[in-house]
Amino acid sequence: MKRAFATSAVCIALCASALAAANVDSGKILALENAWNQAQLHHDANALSQLLPATFVYTDYDGTVQDKTQFLKDLQDPEYQATLVTNENVKVIPYNNAAVVTGTYHTKGKYKGKPFEHWGRFTDMWVFQDGAWQCVASHTNLIKK
Repeated sequence: MKRAFATSAVCIALCASALAAANVDSGKILALENAWNQAQLHHDANALSQLLPATFVYTDYDGTVQDKTQFLKDLQDPEYQATLVTNENVKVIPYNNAAVVTGTYHTKGKYKGKPFEHWGRFTDMWVFQDGAWQCVASHTNLIKK
């Protein structure tokens, strides 16, 4: 009887966990990822600020680590003129009130007058808190320049 109860308790816990993860709206997360790209294209720090908590941490492909303030300041740099910021192969992995998003990105434009084109991978960690989704951490790796 104890074993049956323990097995039932484990099944209930696993089902509850799966249901909580299933409540993650992957479409909403993907829309927020796309809004992020648009904010980058248009240097819209105000829009992007709404998606990031004060504790946000960004690790760039070159190892640079930035907090929210530094990241948003960098976004406003007029020397960075992106003409393309797009994600591909995006996968949303749901957790209870959280999601990890992985994928590849392609950026193109000019920086300080010189053309650039980058392909890379990214990992974003989204958390649902206070009634909204926020990206708490982002990491990029460069695949090729």
